[in-house]
Amino acid sequence: MIVSPGLLPPISTYLPPKRLLPAIKHWAEEDRPCEKVLHNGVRTLSHAELLAILINCGNKTQSALELAKEILCSCGNNLSELSRLEVAQLQRFHGIGIKKAVRILAALELCRRKQISPLLRKPLVRTAREASAWLRPLLADHCCESFYVLFLNQANRLLHHACISTGGITSTTVDPRIVFGAALSHKATRLFLVHNHPSGNLRPSRADVSITRKLKEGGKMLDIAVVDHIIVTDAGYFSLLEDGLMDD
Repeated sequence: MIVSPGLLPPISTYLPPKRLLPAIKHWAEEDRPCEKVLHNGVRTLSHAELLAILINCGNKTQSALELAKEILCSCGNNLSELSRLEVAQLQRFHGIGIKKAVRILAALELCRRKQISPLLRKPLVRTAREASAWLRPLLADHCCESFYVLFLNQANRLLHHACISTGGITSTTVDPRIVFGAALSHKATRLFLVHNHPSGNLRPSRADVSITRKLKEGGKMLDIAVVDHIIVTDAGYFSLLEDGLMDD
């Protein structure tokens, strides 16, 4: 039988109904991450459940928890790798808009800052191990080289720390005037130089050795000691002082 086009039923008649998944607030109470936190504490939640709280609602085919699991799986379930993602990369996941992406990155940044919060107590920093321990959490997730300085007083108490420059994957430019300008501003008399190698290679380059000696010489004129230059990676640290590369 031929049916006139005007009499055809709407196309939606032939399509399966869309699977609309409820937001977390509509889940069964025992399945809601927020209720789990209230009843059992936040430490009982999995990474995916914590991320699902930030996401709140998923998309038409995934719950917030399923979407969280997909995002974590793409990072090998590694929170450090998750924190390396940018807003545009998170937006590639269906259901993650700008606001959700920013919320996720903000939460991860708070975690990173918590790791370095003891810096506010002006701790003692006397060795390369202690210096790297303070700054490694801050540098661990950087995809580009960043150069930091720890500014100390004569008693090795930390006065201030600052990122002097951030560059590309393999290098960054350091201006001695910025380093010593900050040192004078904070009345520092001792400096630890620290930068990361995103490649994971702990060995210093010729440029690393060169800028170290340049800053050391500049410090002598101002009576500011450049104590050490440390390279950090996820695998550990390398001290130019301990390896004898600070010598003139």
